[in-house]
Amino acid sequence: MRYIGWLLQLLLFIILLGFALKNGQPVTLHYFFGYEWQSSLVIALLLFFAVGAGLGILATLGIWFRQRREIARMRREIADLKKHIDAQP
Repeated sequence: MRYIGWLLQLLLFIILLGFALKNGQPVTLHYFFGYEWQSSLVIALLLFFAVGAGLGILATLGIWFRQRREIARMRREIADLKKHIDAQP
């Protein structure tokens, strides 16, 4: 199973490398107030993908922290219930 994973990773790398080599043309991105940015298409796509992934991670952090607090609260509750059960004769 490990070899299949490595094979799929290698295949994905080769596909993405081919995409990067075929799309090296410069593109110009136009922003507000006349600001322009010129870069290769692959760099622009990689940058925007990374920014999107980062924003997605930031969006889930609130839920993640809330769940961790709730898990900690439930663990304390379970420990208190165990103490209460053990204290009964």
